[in-house]
Amino acid sequence: MREFSLPALYEVPADGNLTDLIRRNAVQHPDVAVLARKRNGSWEDVTATAFLAEVRAAAKGLIAAGVRPGDRVGLMSRTRYEWTLLDFAVWSAGAVTVPVYETSSPEQIAWILGDSGARAVLVETDVHEKAVASVRERLTELEHLWRIEPSADAPGAVAALTAAGAEVTDEAVDKASSTACADDPATLVYTSGTTGRPKGCVLTHRSFFAECGNVVERLRAQFDTGESSVLLFLPVAHVFGRLVEVAAVMAPIKLGHVADVTTLTDELASFRPTMVLGVPRVFEKVYNSARAKAAADGKGRIFDKAADTAIAYSKALETPGGPSLALRLRHRLFDKLVYRKLRAALGGRATHAISGGAPLGERLGHFYRGIGFSVLEGYGLTESCAATAFNPADRQKIGTVGQPLPGSVVRIADDGEVLLHGEHLFTGYWNNETATADALSDGWFHTGDIGTLDTEGYLTITGRKKEILVTAGGKNVAPAVIEDRIRAHALIAECIVVGDGRPFVGALLTVDEEFLPRWAQENGRAELTREALLADPALLAELQSAVELGNAEVSRAESVRKFRVLPVQFTEESGHLTPSLKLKRNVVAKDFATEIDDLYAA
Repeated sequence: MREFSLPALYEVPADGNLTDLIRRNAVQHPDVAVLARKRNGSWEDVTATAFLAEVRAAAKGLIAAGVRPGDRVGLMSRTRYEWTLLDFAVWSAGAVTVPVYETSSPEQIAWILGDSGARAVLVETDVHEKAVASVRERLTELEHLWRIEPSADAPGAVAALTAAGAEVTDEAVDKASSTACADDPATLVYTSGTTGRPKGCVLTHRSFFAECGNVVERLRAQFDTGESSVLLFLPVAHVFGRLVEVAAVMAPIKLGHVADVTTLTDELASFRPTMVLGVPRVFEKVYNSARAKAAADGKGRIFDKAADTAIAYSKALETPGGPSLALRLRHRLFDKLVYRKLRAALGGRATHAISGGAPLGERLGHFYRGIGFSVLEGYGLTESCAATAFNPADRQKIGTVGQPLPGSVVRIADDGEVLLHGEHLFTGYWNNETATADALSDGWFHTGDIGTLDTEGYLTITGRKKEILVTAGGKNVAPAVIEDRIRAHALIAECIVVGDGRPFVGALLTVDEEFLPRWAQENGRAELTREALLADPALLAELQSAVELGNAEVSRAESVRKFRVLPVQFTEESGHLTPSLKLKRNVVAKDFATEIDDLYAA
């Protein structure tokens, strides 16, 4: 058993709650732009004073509607300015926010709002409104529904709440917002539900104070008030997005929101954040798109040499003496030709990003650091209020998910499971004592993840306990390592490794719809149908090369011997991905049982 901890850098207030942050900002930084919102195609700054006023006005409307301290209020929307505004308004009314993914089905909505006992819900669109209405007879405690987007005959939720609360006094808001203390629930965040019903994680105001306070202090150079900014495009219904929201307000730094990720490149160029938060697939897409564009422009060899140079340069930074003179000169040349353009695609000002949700992979980690844009990997769960470990900007160790959150402890149990302890942890699952008892023992949260700690306390995640495959030969296989490596190939959208109880390890692959036509064009196969392409020997050979790259990371007994290309995509709508884009392995295994059996047919 090994464990590691770092001293806390932030002291959680003995009393108070997250609404203290916006009041403090209005006093200490009244004219600082703490948020920005998109209006008429342009970014408009919102000062700390203005934001507090808007939050209080909306909170008055909630109070006027009868929302009482401790009540649960659902919030179903894409990532937008109103999400943060209404989140703090709910807290200012003394209530508890219950995020609902904007892609949730009526059944999922019914479960989350019903299980949490929500008395009110705020939704973004008429589609969301209709989805709630379709299950409203099952929501016996739901009394109010407001829509963020205005309609022809009704104002939006913020305007409606502001008007409804016109007669509510400031004193009433102060009284309501002061009812919650640090150990009271701030939010119920429901897990993605890779297996079974989603569980509501009770995260307190203390959880967020401990989490965000220590993240901000450890990364203080990236959270410089008046200078730094972050553009949030992750779902705020996910705990990682919520970390960004609260940490930005706590620092404070300017926070912007993007609802439609298809416009992300343009929004990055116009907002120009100093820091980017994302998941590995975002950074993989940036790399693959840049490489594909270079190849289309006849500059593929130059890009590949530039990428190799960036990786070599990053690796050399970790060696005595650092990069050689020849490598520094080559790096300087490619900075002018390639790297500056890549940084410009990420807004032009950002030098750091924080990535979570899945492993980035060492190659991409070194590539990005080599171009002057360090992607700091972290690790966390809903139950740990997002990041429970992360790489500090001044001591990055690529290939790991970093050191523990200051003030917390990471322990590796005798069976390899990662255990967590600290103030940032959730207090239990809502209405589920059995699951809580299974997950929390003597103050330690059992993550279900397998990992290792090095002598400096850097954590590496190697897989999930429940996902460990045992082949017919008795070999234990952690699928995450090889899956992530294979999925890094531009042509591959998803990879799921199989082989439990089988004679060898196999894999099911889906092809990336964006890069398949590019590959076909570049390889003289543009005339082929999609069906013919997926069976084309040249494409299968390209996919085999991706599988071989994955196999290079593991032993022969763990390597993929055969694979099958599926003619479909794994999506949330198909039921194969959670809202946070995690694979539902049990669903995939059931739906594609025939294809898996075919891998092992004689």
